[in-house]
Amino acid sequence: MWRSIENQINRWLSDGEGNALLIDGARQVGKTYTIRQCLQNFGRDYLEINLIENTDALSAIAISKTVGDLTVNLSAVTGHYFKKNETIIFIDEVQELSEIVTMIKFWVDEGSYRYILSGSLLGVELKALRSAPVGYLREIKMFPMNFKEFMTASGITEDVQTHLGDCFINKIPVGEIVHEKIMQLFHRYLVVGGMPQAVFEYVETGNMGRVGEIQSDIISLYKRDFTKYETENNKLVITNVYDTVPAQLLKLNRRFNYADIRKGLRFERIESSFLWLYRAGVVLHAFNTTEPKIPLKINEKSSLVKLYYSDVGLLTHSYGETVRRNLLFGIAGANLGGIYENAVIQELCSQSFNIYYYNSKKMGELDFVTEYKGKVLPIEVKSGKDYYVHSAINNVIANREFEIDNAVVFTGYDINVSGKITYYPVYMAGFFSDIYEDPIILEPVRF
Repeated sequence: MWRSIENQINRWLSDGEGNALLIDGARQVGKTYTIRQCLQNFGRDYLEINLIENTDALSAIAISKTVGDLTVNLSAVTGHYFKKNETIIFIDEVQELSEIVTMIKFWVDEGSYRYILSGSLLGVELKALRSAPVGYLREIKMFPMNFKEFMTASGITEDVQTHLGDCFINKIPVGEIVHEKIMQLFHRYLVVGGMPQAVFEYVETGNMGRVGEIQSDIISLYKRDFTKYETENNKLVITNVYDTVPAQLLKLNRRFNYADIRKGLRFERIESSFLWLYRAGVVLHAFNTTEPKIPLKINEKSSLVKLYYSDVGLLTHSYGETVRRNLLFGIAGANLGGIYENAVIQELCSQSFNIYYYNSKKMGELDFVTEYKGKVLPIEVKSGKDYYVHSAINNVIANREFEIDNAVVFTGYDINVSGKITYYPVYMAGFFSDIYEDPIILEPVRF
């Protein structure tokens, strides 16, 4: 199954960058498989080591003082013959070796080999890894499969996807036949989600019962991780926060209410649990911003937050069989607002957007706010027929102080434009990219 991150990995392999590559992401998002495929297709000599499965290799790396020690010790436990300036060393599950933080700089400096690192819970276990000196480590965040990747896995042709992209850019309708088919597929995506094992089962067999079993197994795996890090004083808080997310997303404003975990509970008491979930990559968050002005970060209020699952399929699974069936068979009545929002923030986060929400007694509440091409972009997500009712967007657009040029409403309907507001079908959330088309090129400053 094609993953868009392959382009970045292949570029690193081909460009011969003089740094190590780190692929970070939650468990089960497909890191190992994707890296292995890229290495195999690249055609160069490589050694793959899993530090959980191969404890001898873990010990061999831990006692290595130099790169020479490293290759000799790894050769002894793996039998691999290293080729200078050719062999790529792929170390998986690096969270098992905290010493990797200091080792990687010296390995890269020595220059004989190249290194790819990957693992889960890196934000929890190896926070210092991200502080490695610039030039020694390049990090790429990996997410569950987005809807574009799901379309490709489902057999949607490149011509159809190009048509969708053209319609997105030019803000013209997709057309009834194509739109209805893609919306049907999108509703399947809401149920299957983007965990590669679940997607593979759906594509190969269509067995949604088995897809549900895979999702249950992944949630159980996550919860086993939670219990390892919950202290006696904070017992089950991480688990309770995670379990509460689906119920919070059924509420009208979807903001996380700490009292739903324990009456009188305040953010300060459980802030570490929230940070753990963010860093582990199992939830996505939208912090409150007190003003829809650039830079949004300055106005961030992290104690007010909306939480979402990192994979929309896991969220839908938590709502039970009836909701899943309603989505798959197009039965009206399902409360899709929170599920749609989860899908949208998942798509935007995978494009490296920082997502906030805005709430004001005077202006109303915006589902999401982000910075897009140097401007604030308000976003509303509507799952019903009254998608044109959005007083908060109208209010912020009318307020000249905010300087809002454009706004987006994601709906279940085809593209439409009204003034500064563009109505996009919800499956187009992943068509946004925060990469400027024209990079800034500066001339040297001369005196």
